[in-house]
Amino acid sequence: MKRTFYSEKEKKNYYRRLTEDQKIEAFAEMVGDAQNAVFLGGAGVSTESGIPDFRSKNGLYNKKRGRFSKYRPEYLLSYDCLKKEPEVFFDYYRSNMDVRNARPNKAHLVLAELERSGRLAGVITQNIDGLHQKAGSINVQEIHGTIWGNHCVSCHKEYDADFIFDCKGPIPVCEDCGKLVRPDVTLYGEFLPEKAYRNAIDLIGKADLLIIGGTSLEVGSAAQLAHMYHGENLVIINKGKTRMEGKADLLFHKSIGDILDQMWYQ
Repeated sequence: MKRTFYSEKEKKNYYRRLTEDQKIEAFAEMVGDAQNAVFLGGAGVSTESGIPDFRSKNGLYNKKRGRFSKYRPEYLLSYDCLKKEPEVFFDYYRSNMDVRNARPNKAHLVLAELERSGRLAGVITQNIDGLHQKAGSINVQEIHGTIWGNHCVSCHKEYDADFIFDCKGPIPVCEDCGKLVRPDVTLYGEFLPEKAYRNAIDLIGKADLLIIGGTSLEVGSAAQLAHMYHGENLVIINKGKTRMEGKADLLFHKSIGDILDQMWYQ
């Protein structure tokens, strides 16, 4: 049954007094009552599939970079690196971005079930791994692009993920025109994909429940979307600290897969 609160303070005080089990029950109630629930996720959603995040202690940017050690990690995944040192870019990209064999985890699977059941309007993801689609989600807005597509920078011929990762030469080139083939990933220094970001804004604008998971909201694109939300309920699930925690109705510093799984089976 949908709860009625007479002030935002009363609402926050109610939810902050709940035990962990009661918070899971309240989360399930919010999802059941919502007309347009939306999920906004980051790298923490995929760490439980064995894909490292970027900035945590064990993240990609903090691991030993060996032959790439003279470069800043952000540079290695930037448009500048692709343009000025394509051999370095593709060497690093192939070594670190090949997640073709990764499998969806509990978080991806529950979100797909929520969409199939009509309880989730869509997923907005910063991840480029395609695991939401592998799990069965349909309305997925990939605001940082995807590893699963590549295209020629000149004639725009499209190629699948295997084309770059299995390329024998140091720089993948188009079979038709011989120009460079690049991934459909948004690199540092590039604009976000316009259609995906516009669709994400539309989802946020219509949402009455926003679930933020697996992201600290340190990246501007996700933070901007989160601040655009003015719906009824906000749930944040992230092992580490996340910006906007003070605005959350429910806050979980635990595994996102476990929390979503517990909520789903209430």
